[in-house]
Amino acid sequence: RTKDNQALSAAVQSGQAVLAVYTLCSKQWQQHHVAPIQADLIVRRLAQLQQDLAALNIPLVVTELESFKHVPEYLLSLCQQNQIANVHCQSQYELNEQLRDEAVANLLSRQAINFHRYHGDCVVKPGHVLTKSGENFKVFTPFRKAWLASLTEQSFSPISAPSAVNRAIISPSLMQLLVQPQAISCNYPQQDSSAWACDDQQIIQQLRDFSASKARSYQEHRDIPSLNATSGLSAYLALGMLSARQCLARLYLEHAEDIASQQGGAFTWLSEIIWREFYRHLIAANPRLCKGEAYLGWTESVAWQSDKILLEAWQQGRTGYPIVDAAMQQLKQTGWMHNRLRMVVASFLSKDLLIDWREGERWFMQHLVDGDFASNNGGWQWAASTGTDAQPYFRIFNPTTQAQRFDPDGEFVRAWLPELAQIPGKHIHTPHTWAEKNTLSINYPLPVVDHGLKRKQALHLFEQAKKADQQRSIA
Repeated sequence: RTKDNQALSAAVQSGQAVLAVYTLCSKQWQQHHVAPIQADLIVRRLAQLQQDLAALNIPLVVTELESFKHVPEYLLSLCQQNQIANVHCQSQYELNEQLRDEAVANLLSRQAINFHRYHGDCVVKPGHVLTKSGENFKVFTPFRKAWLASLTEQSFSPISAPSAVNRAIISPSLMQLLVQPQAISCNYPQQDSSAWACDDQQIIQQLRDFSASKARSYQEHRDIPSLNATSGLSAYLALGMLSARQCLARLYLEHAEDIASQQGGAFTWLSEIIWREFYRHLIAANPRLCKGEAYLGWTESVAWQSDKILLEAWQQGRTGYPIVDAAMQQLKQTGWMHNRLRMVVASFLSKDLLIDWREGERWFMQHLVDGDFASNNGGWQWAASTGTDAQPYFRIFNPTTQAQRFDPDGEFVRAWLPELAQIPGKHIHTPHTWAEKNTLSINYPLPVVDHGLKRKQALHLFEQAKKADQQRSIA
């Protein structure tokens, strides 16, 4: 993005010509399970960004490299070819990205090239919200309190796009890139993302519209998947097309009283932004989370079941639980899923099917247009009771009662499971019971598991894991 981009603004303020660089690492994308629909949105956004930067007299170079290990040498070569003495970038907090940036910093410093990092992905820099004893928070609510207390007006004052670079100082080689911009493409699989905006004007207008018309009722309506009641901004936040500071600034501008009182829809939405920060602070402080490890070590002893048939039924939306299947169809067809349903289907995979949460985490990343490692990992571990706020491992969502509560008339289910469209009202959530009473047959699978039985089994597996951990501690 060009707005609220500290790295870009610092580069322009140096008074030197500026070259923007994006390294697209396809092998790394494969390892990180980047969804084809997200890859498509990135490519579309880069094409738009190229135009936005050109208006500032800044050329954009997009280079496709195999993996992060090739980035340091590539950047060094680029710096040497163009007599570049300073490199500016936004920090990322995932382990591979941190290691990449350290390697870049080390290589450039040996050639007397300065490497500057900024923390524009978070409102408050990781490591700056700590307990009184100087430790990272392990539970969200006290983190939120401390995070809010740490805010200053400067924290949520976005930086405007910088002024254009003086063309007179641009070298002939950079001018050539500016006059004849490269076509942007990549070899990674892509899926149509045209339902998602890729230009600033539309994205910022969407933020403004949400704040003006939906934020106040967000707390009341956000859990109802049939309503268009959420912001729809998650993909833009995940990819850095929009900053959390821009969101905060808009909320404080229009809903300062609600935020001050810590009540109402606007504050509830602000809490979602803080959850995003919480999970980023968490992976920055605990790099092992980026290696597939559970936050709570003792939960590694949970005896997850390996059942390819059940896993595939979940992935394809054929579990016989309508709310689960409708949500999985929404994901498959749109690359997005309503947040309440993300919790429902995650609980179902880990607590009803007893399948390792990491299978679900991977599947989500492979399909979500708003795939974001920190938030996805944090959400899955929360649902599976292996992460923070996970003390109640007995927190198990009942998919049927969740459906009856948040989709009482089956409006959402009907939208995604047309085979159940004719079942009236609330009966859609227990379709086989309704069909049996009416001596009818329906083309829909029977439930693959009994929720009541699986709930007991899940509790047993967690209790056994906890006992095993306690015995190891004693030994």
